[in-house]
Amino acid sequence: MRDQGLNEAIRVAGGVSELARRIGISQPSISNWNRVPAERVVEVEAATGVERVVLRPDLYDKGKPVSVDVSESDSARAQEYMLLAVLLGRAPDADLLRRLAEVRADASPLGLAHAALAEAASNTTIEKVEREYFDLFIGLGRGELLPYGSYYLTGFLHERPLARLRAELNELGLARAEGIPEPEDHVAILCEVMAGLAGGRFPAAAGSDRQLFEKHMKPWFGRFFADLEQAEAANFYRRVGTLGRVFVDIENEAFALPT
Repeated sequence: MRDQGLNEAIRVAGGVSELARRIGISQPSISNWNRVPAERVVEVEAATGVERVVLRPDLYDKGKPVSVDVSESDSARAQEYMLLAVLLGRAPDADLLRRLAEVRADASPLGLAHAALAEAASNTTIEKVEREYFDLFIGLGRGELLPYGSYYLTGFLHERPLARLRAELNELGLARAEGIPEPEDHVAILCEVMAGLAGGRFPAAAGSDRQLFEKHMKPWFGRFFADLEQAEAANFYRRVGTLGRVFVDIENEAFALPT
């Protein structure tokens, strides 16, 4: 029997199939759930707007993990990473576009990037953004951009950088979820992993997020987001590129500070 939190997520999404589509996994996977798995809570929250305390009240209290002390800055970092993970993992649906268009931000560089993304969300349509995502990341044969660490670092897919990343994720006790066809060095998957580490969703030693970023993201993330900003097919996603580039610059500066 499904618990109340999972039922609410399914109801808001409009059914099991739609929830599966929003978070990029197979329908049978969700059909087999009795409750939202701990590793999927933040993603389901982002996809449906149902708060994590509703999805898994046994793990969260007022939106924060009961067993993990997460600072306000790390919680904000986790939210930024999860937003990028969702936007780069699939084209946004109507509900996400609506919520993005309603964002109000401050005058900081990151705030201005959010404001520009909100304006882009209000000026596009589902049809346009789905086509844009297809042209950028899928294409007929291949998309304009290949959002994989191995490609950016070696010029080829499934090369040694991916093997090294898999080894490190294995040490952290993390494995690719069932139904995810992309390799672990896909930009969206790495963003989701960082969201889990920063937000305390994945149990790991202090500093694991910094180590993962320095070794597997810093060498190419900035280049990817700069390329996304300049991509011919990018319109809405040009603003996603700006948001990612600004956020990665902030992460670089923060991690450069002595611990």
